[in-house]
Amino acid sequence: MSTLQDQTVVDGDGHVVEDHEAIWQRMPEDYRVSNWSMRSPFGPNDHLHSTNRHFVPEGAFAKVGPEGWIEFLEDVGVERTVLYPSNGLTLGRVVSRDWAIELSRAYNDWLHDEYTARSPRFQAVGLIPLHEPDEAVAELRRIVEELHFAGAMLPGTGAAQLQNHLGDERYWPIYEEADRLGCALGIHGGVHDNMGLDDMSPYAPVNALGHPFGQMVNFAGIVFNGVLDRYPNARFGFLEAGAAWFVNCLERFERSWSSHVQYDPNGRFLQLKDNESVTDYVLKHVDAGRIFVGVEGDELTLPFAVRLAGNKPFLYSSDFPHEVNHATAKEEIQELRENPRLTDDDKAAILHANARRFYQLA
Repeated sequence: MSTLQDQTVVDGDGHVVEDHEAIWQRMPEDYRVSNWSMRSPFGPNDHLHSTNRHFVPEGAFAKVGPEGWIEFLEDVGVERTVLYPSNGLTLGRVVSRDWAIELSRAYNDWLHDEYTARSPRFQAVGLIPLHEPDEAVAELRRIVEELHFAGAMLPGTGAAQLQNHLGDERYWPIYEEADRLGCALGIHGGVHDNMGLDDMSPYAPVNALGHPFGQMVNFAGIVFNGVLDRYPNARFGFLEAGAAWFVNCLERFERSWSSHVQYDPNGRFLQLKDNESVTDYVLKHVDAGRIFVGVEGDELTLPFAVRLAGNKPFLYSSDFPHEVNHATAKEEIQELRENPRLTDDDKAAILHANARRFYQLA
């Protein structure tokens, strides 16, 4: 039985703030336009992010670098973090396929040089250009085998230049390589176009709904197109959308699959064993360490989700330095530690053990 005293914290989803000039310098010279050092090499998230005025906690979205991140880890009491991009969440919106390939490489080289090579407290997932799956396979192999990243980020639904769900067969070569490497694939939202939210105002419900909508679509695509069975060594994480969407999927998938039995003469879709339900199927892959869900500390549905699915899928995510600062991160961790509806074993799993399993951290 674990105790609160031995519950260290591993952050399963932190974010870097990209140094645009340093990334430009790692791009081929032909891509550097005249004012290259002043522009982001990534595109905008969407019109929803950029045309709203709202306020966030003081210190949130600070332009921290490696030193600022170490300060955060020390102050908040986090052992280590796994880093995701900020501007790089928009990679799927890059129109030029050649640009997406070169930008992925430049970002990954910068992330390695400035973070993961600097301190063992930093681990990372890299960017891969899903626009060209063969190139994505090559870059996934490079970042895992040469840069020693934990895996790659996959952009969630809403990335306009990409196929609209990640279960599509065009992405299966990427999953085949992830299966060979035994690496993590972290699915992360942040682009909310084309979700029925395009004229939504104010911005808060866009953020609230965009992340879980995208995760539900991609989770459905991966589950019902049989990706989990075809590639049993690849691990999938669904991040920054909380736990409630996962519970909703289990309920809705169970009811719909039993009442709309799919005619599948070629065996292309989900294959259940005799008397196995969709919920049984999903929880089987949870138990095998194939499915992970990022959560924060103050989620009303988290204890119920743990009762339904066990504590194995859920991992703590700080989201620093986005909508949080040092104080709010401390509050969320403390809320997790003090939650009376979670056992000490639940808290240990969420605060550090599951992140170690998903990212294969030593």
